[in-house]
Amino acid sequence: MRHFHDFVQSTASEPAAADYMTMSFLRQFELRLLDMFSKGLLAGTTHTCIGQEANAIAIMAAIDRKKDTVWSNHRCHGHFLAYCGDAFSLFAEILGRKDGVCGGRGGSQHLACRNFYSSGIQGGLVPLAVGTAYAERDAEAISVVFLGDGTMGEGAVYEGLNLAALWNCPVLFVVEDNGIAQTTPRHMGVAGSIAARAEPFGIRSRSIRSTDLAELAPLAREAAEYVRGERKPFWLHIETVRLQAHSKSDDTRPESELQELRRRDCLDLARRDIGAQAEVLDDFVRAYLDQCLEAAMASEEACA
Repeated sequence: MRHFHDFVQSTASEPAAADYMTMSFLRQFELRLLDMFSKGLLAGTTHTCIGQEANAIAIMAAIDRKKDTVWSNHRCHGHFLAYCGDAFSLFAEILGRKDGVCGGRGGSQHLACRNFYSSGIQGGLVPLAVGTAYAERDAEAISVVFLGDGTMGEGAVYEGLNLAALWNCPVLFVVEDNGIAQTTPRHMGVAGSIAARAEPFGIRSRSIRSTDLAELAPLAREAAEYVRGERKPFWLHIETVRLQAHSKSDDTRPESELQELRRRDCLDLARRDIGAQAEVLDDFVRAYLDQCLEAAMASEEACA
């Protein structure tokens, strides 16, 4: 099964089309999972990145995926797919099949593929990201770790920031601030400014309120280039939106709030940029995912 990045190169005629296809790829993958859960085809839980796809695409385009190490979290599917494009292995993993990323034993949240790692423990990978960056401080590689606003109460985050600053570790902290931790609004769980969290440690930081890939991509490049060139940490705070429930169906937000958030849907913004060809590209992505899912469903179960 071809990885999606190869599929895009043979299908998209220009960068804007390729970016849109990748965003549609992430969105349609997540929607497939929600549909599969509703039909009882999947066990456990899942956390989709619907609404946050542009973040993953911008960051993965800004780094060197052959050298750099990526540390993700419970909401990892978009990060993983933007990193390697292997929808078949991710479908198989979540289905509990031997052909999965981790042989069907890691599930939705715990993935390991080349230099990509994810874990459902909130903030738990920050020390590992800093440690990896410390080991790479005399090389050209960097470490990237994804956080959320709900992780700002974890002590490991601040221990990591402290050591990253003290030891000049080339680590890029990417904070995907969607304003709600499971069902708790940010203002009820996080005091102070998330954008300014790293400033007391002397860590350079930038903040952006956007879901537009055209705005996120240059800032992601700037952040990654700073970390790689200066061999120092960087705090990139992105105010984004979560358009689905925390996991499958635990969304307590009123419909009026969700309607307001949908106006910032990154896929809609990208669709406006490329016009009528969006529907054609969506069809290409849909057919590709059909093949990946069919192959994953046919693969052997891990426990067999």
